[in-house]
Amino acid sequence: MQKELPRYMTYKQAMDCLNIKSYNTLYKYIKQGLRVVAINGTKRIDQLDADKFMEAHKI
Repeated sequence: MQKELPRYMTYKQAMDCLNIKSYNTLYKYIKQGLRVVAINGTKRIDQLDADKFMEAHKI
């Protein structure tokens, strides 16, 4: 059984959610439009934004 991720994920949790192994890939996704929430130097990725990003890049 897979562990449920929080709505606002750390970069590591987002990588698990997106099934990617490399921070470089995550940074490429961010440059391509994956939104990041930044508050007082803490960065998180909203699970809903990750889902929308993947949906928008279907071919």
